[in-house]
Amino acid sequence: MEILLWLVPPAVVTLVAMCWVGWAGREGRGEVDRDVAASRLERALQHQHPRRYAAPAPERDRSTGVAVRPSRRAS
Repeated sequence: MEILLWLVPPAVVTLVAMCWVGWAGREGRGEVDRDVAASRLERALQHQHPRRYAAPAPERDRSTGVAVRPSRRAS
């Protein structure tokens, strides 16, 4: 059990750091007015985005629902 005592200082430092970051980080978030947020959302939804994809759409094969092996010619 004594071998685990070396884990206590890093665990305490980690706990203190987590508490400090949680306390210090809460000040950075500002409240956005509800009307301002709604107007931003409305502008974003009205903006038309062209549909562009990195890869072209694959050509779809007509599926018959039956798996068919290619025929072999008898030699």
